[in-house]
Amino acid sequence: MVRPCATVDHERLVADHSAHNYAPLPVVITRGEGAWVTDVEGRRYLDLLAGYSALNFGHSNPRLLAAAHAQLDLVTLTSRAFGHDQLGPFCAELAALVGKDMVLPMNTGAEAVESGIKVARRWGYEVKGVAPDRARIVVAAGNFHGRTTTVVSFSTDPEARGGFGPFTPGFDVVPYGDLAALEAALGPDTVAVLLEPVQGEAGVVVPPPGYLAGVRALCTDVLFIADEVQSGLGRTGHVLACEADGVVPDVVLLGKALGGGVVPVSAVVADRDVLGVLRPGQHGSTFGGNPLACAVGREVVRLVPEVLPRTRRLGEVLHARLRAMPGLTAVRGRGLWAGVDVHPEIGTGREVSERLARAGVLTKDTHGPTLRLAPPLVIEEPDLHTALDTLERVLNH
Repeated sequence: MVRPCATVDHERLVADHSAHNYAPLPVVITRGEGAWVTDVEGRRYLDLLAGYSALNFGHSNPRLLAAAHAQLDLVTLTSRAFGHDQLGPFCAELAALVGKDMVLPMNTGAEAVESGIKVARRWGYEVKGVAPDRARIVVAAGNFHGRTTTVVSFSTDPEARGGFGPFTPGFDVVPYGDLAALEAALGPDTVAVLLEPVQGEAGVVVPPPGYLAGVRALCTDVLFIADEVQSGLGRTGHVLACEADGVVPDVVLLGKALGGGVVPVSAVVADRDVLGVLRPGQHGSTFGGNPLACAVGREVVRLVPEVLPRTRRLGEVLHARLRAMPGLTAVRGRGLWAGVDVHPEIGTGREVSERLARAGVLTKDTHGPTLRLAPPLVIEEPDLHTALDTLERVLNH
């Protein structure tokens, strides 16, 4: 039996036996609690990435672990061939949190997006009356909705698309934030507009004022689908990021934080006139809506409203300090979520991420000069200041 005991041993095993689809920092984590993690050699770090918002409620959140442990002793999987006592309550409670009627539970964020696309097309054919196989969906450049074949079909990232064609048809890409371009792309066969209310992978890009409200106004006979997989469930200080603009989408896609960092849980949430187009046999998942996932998801639903006030307060602290920090050429974001661009004389985003890791703070770069900062929403204010102090030192030395 292989028993690696140090960072280099683990890295060697991964290099030899795991597909090279990630380029992680040289840190191998063995345990976590709250906003802190510890590596295999006993070094502690502040986590400023939170699993790309999957860990909104921190590592080893005691309430989420208790919910998982209790369900583990009962039943973890039935498949949807049978009912179980966690599914109905989970769907009802999540629907109420989002302000919709129904929930389609799935597992990963990409599955939620794929499911949303299927629902939108089905709705287009059954409700709008689009001719068979002609449905189109408008999406935004710079998007990140996952890495499945259909989703990368409408990505504008060459790394995501290159070498994976032929691609799924039926998508029209317009610039993010450009209402005129979006309006021009709408046609009689358009069934939906699919957008991130804040583009996470692109560098935490916030749309211009009035953009989401304008999208909502344009979606009169098409569905407005908000991909809130990364932005939802508290990250921006709201249940949904769309709320900051007073916008209510027709369909909400959730994931990441919905599983609390314990199990993969995602969902499509919409009213009955949308999700009601699905009938038995037309869509499903062996693990989607399993008892363990629902039990954890129910506790997440309870946690979300509790963290919103402190997320807004600490978000103000985060952005005020970042805006005053030398060495940054741009600061974007909402709540406890920021994308910052590092001055090129200081280094690339990757280089700064590596320096931060050596100094005890974990984050990750995206697209050259940009760092993403997304600490767990439960981070203590002194720890947030410690992380920002470290960032300031790294940028200036």
